Amino acid sequence: MGVLVLLEVLEGFDPDEADPVFIRSIHAAASDPEVPEDPLPTTLCGISTDPLVHTHYQAGFGESWYPAAFEEQRCHECERALRRL
Repeated sequence: MGVLVLLEVLEGFDPDEADPVFIRSIHAAASDPEVPEDPLPTTLCGISTDPLVHTHYQAGFGESWYPAAFEEQRCHECERALRRL
């Protein structure tokens, strides 16, 4: 299973800037087995992926599942679910 990183953004978010000020939280979702770049319909914490913004972030070996700049915004429920996998 691939894991995709998705952003829950606030109004004013500019995808070219990715300023943490406009990020409400960062979530993890399993990738669709048929289209690996697309998330399944819900995140690992159970919210809909429809309104979320795909980051296209790829963690390297030993790195966190989320970009370091967004540590404060990470979803702890998604993180717990990832640990159970």
